[in-house]
Amino acid sequence: MKQSNSFAKGFIKAFCETGTGLLVLDNPQRKNAVTAAMWRAIPDAIHWLHAEAGARVIVLTGGGATDFSAGADISEFTELRKDSATARIYEASNSRAFGAIREAPVPVIAAIRGICYGGGFGLAAVADLRLACSDAVFAVPAARLGLAYPADAVQDFVRSLGSQMARRALFTGAAMRAPELLDCGFLSETTEADQLEQRAQILADTIAANAPLSLRASKLALRAVEQADEDLLREAEIIGALTFESEDYREGRAAFAERRRPIFTGR
Repeated sequence: MKQSNSFAKGFIKAFCETGTGLLVLDNPQRKNAVTAAMWRAIPDAIHWLHAEAGARVIVLTGGGATDFSAGADISEFTELRKDSATARIYEASNSRAFGAIREAPVPVIAAIRGICYGGGFGLAAVADLRLACSDAVFAVPAARLGLAYPADAVQDFVRSLGSQMARRALFTGAAMRAPELLDCGFLSETTEADQLEQRAQILADTIAANAPLSLRASKLALRAVEQADEDLLREAEIIGALTFESEDYREGRAAFAERRRPIFTGR
């Protein structure tokens, strides 16, 4: 059964079916620019997808047929980001949105087409896997606007782009093309525009068919290594150990012996 929900007055939409979640930045009239309300809603949408709708993987994409996201809605900056005090409040909601994706217990896939700028680029950078149309364009124009990109989110650019490409993106503000980002490892694959949705769905369904506890343990372990976080590593080890006592491990062994596909329940 397909489940759906909406947040931020419908500008964030969430769907889940057979373990695959979909989170849509649905503001296509403004190239899916992310309003302050949308930033605040992203953690709620992520939580609803994995905790209530049962998503085992989440695909993050932009509404409409042309763009992923132009980033934060600059039209709001005159009021909501006009000085350091308001910027701190605004960027706290940015950080919570990035953190919700980074810390989600399920893998998050960014499916990117068209423009992927600024905060939209940041949302893609914090995802676990990224695939894009071959003509997608990426940029962090903060330096060209005279502002600084949130410091805690820079870590996601360094991890996903690598040190040199992250510096190039942040220092120049210049656009980068999908083939460049495939070469540097930011993207796992590029595809033609009419195949993006299908490729993302195939990847998501493949992940969703696997054991949820195994996925959670793997994501935690990857985060622990990337962040050099010993507490996360210990948590990953604990969850990893629990998999050996799980019903899913018994099901996996039985399915292998019986030469059939396993049916995992997350227990």
